[in-house]
Amino acid sequence: MTSGAEARKPVVNVQAHIPRMDAFHRRYMVSNKILRLWTKMARQLDVQMLVPQHGAPIMGKRAVEDFYCWIENLECGIDVFNESNYQIPGAYIDPVTRQIRAAPLAAMTEAS
Repeated sequence: MTSGAEARKPVVNVQAHIPRMDAFHRRYMVSNKILRLWTKMARQLDVQMLVPQHGAPIMGKRAVEDFYCWIENLECGIDVFNESNYQIPGAYIDPVTRQIRAAPLAAMTEAS
């Protein structure tokens, strides 16, 4: 994450900035295929600066190219989902006490 004050300063060293933008891009970018297609298209343009909706601008041809190299190889979105993302929960929130309670599968299906 980047604060508002930090977002006003252009990024010229993408490698040092990746930890601030990695989680967002992994979560909100739909797939690596889409990122590769976008990067291929964007590389055809003479881009001097990338200005995101959130975060600091990436300024300079070297920084833009470093961003392209990073983003086109990023595993994200549906690429990082697997069976562990789709498991029946082993707990539930008790509606009366609002406490988390462990529940056997039978109890959870009866509650719904």
